[in-house]
Amino acid sequence: MQRIYLKQGRERPVLNGHPWIFSGAIERIEGEMESVGVADIFDNKKNWLARGLYNPKSQIRVRLLTWQNEDIDGDFFARRLAHAHALRQRNLSASTNAYRIVNGEGDFLPGLIVDRYGGFLVCQFFTAGMALFRNDIVDFFTKDNAIEGIFERSEGRVGDEEGLEPAIGVLKGESPPETITVEENGFKFLVDIRRGQKTGFYLDQRDNRAFLSTAVSNRSVLNCFSFSGAFSVYAFAGKAKEVVTLDSSKPALELAEQNLELNGFTSEPGEILKGDAFAYLKEVDRKFDLIVLDPPSLAHRRSDIDAATGGYKFLNLHALKHLSPGGLLLTFSCSQHLSIDLFQKVVFGAAVDARRKANIIKRLSQPIDHPVSLHHPEGEYLKGLALRVLD
Repeated sequence: MQRIYLKQGRERPVLNGHPWIFSGAIERIEGEMESVGVADIFDNKKNWLARGLYNPKSQIRVRLLTWQNEDIDGDFFARRLAHAHALRQRNLSASTNAYRIVNGEGDFLPGLIVDRYGGFLVCQFFTAGMALFRNDIVDFFTKDNAIEGIFERSEGRVGDEEGLEPAIGVLKGESPPETITVEENGFKFLVDIRRGQKTGFYLDQRDNRAFLSTAVSNRSVLNCFSFSGAFSVYAFAGKAKEVVTLDSSKPALELAEQNLELNGFTSEPGEILKGDAFAYLKEVDRKFDLIVLDPPSLAHRRSDIDAATGGYKFLNLHALKHLSPGGLLLTFSCSQHLSIDLFQKVVFGAAVDARRKANIIKRLSQPIDHPVSLHHPEGEYLKGLALRVLD
């Protein structure tokens, strides 16, 4: 176990419960400096502060797990996982069997994501330290007889920064089929957990889809960045008079078409379009009563923020131009590095340039199975606004 001593004055975030310690906060390390493992954290006066997972290759050197003197072992993870699982069991509808079980720092398990899709789990280990405890985490979930298989999808930018090799494959039980049929609020969706975006579905938009269904009656809807068409399904369920489903991915649109059919909406008015949302919004010559803007993250790093704000402004500017009087815009950012304040300022700038007056009728965020630690506000990555234009 490494012993990590912080520079003078750098202990305050740790005492306040923030789970990250950056390399610049460290004065010295005692123990094996090049090995990933459990580390104890001390202030510069040698007072013990916390315990976490150390990675010498990451800019975030330590991700803290506990502020108590307790062992980090299988029993520790069983307690944390049981606590996370109980939150979902108490608060999610029986008509929903696709949801997040573990949300990283929001469940005090930084570097770990676990999503449930019916009888299958998808695990993502985003830190080298958390990957050390892969077997303990899998063992906990295999005690649930309803789980048919556990699939790993540890890939992407975060893992690269941790020095982790991509890991994709079955961890336990059965191999998942090409698509899994799941249920959300009584609707059915086909999910590709092997190759679909994120872990196969945008679980974090569940509450926002439900809100949309209450606001679309007899309205024309444009669903940009539609992925597999979940917002479109909810729109038709809410009696929208027309829905245009737009995405640049052919496989995503094929799933969208199947999801509309699965829920009995194939004969409803509308169309499924393959195209770039930026170009479509700039070139289309018509208005809609409601537009959904749910783009992928435009700011993967802090250095991307300037370019991202330009992208968000472009999308919102042209969306606002294409709203009918009294129309609604549901606009989102899932970029962690873009604060809600900055996002709102960008949308405000777009409204000014579009010469549209709008009010915020609802702020939109992530659902209860994506909790945010009070000590780690960066975990509130999904932010959204429901806007109504005046004229």
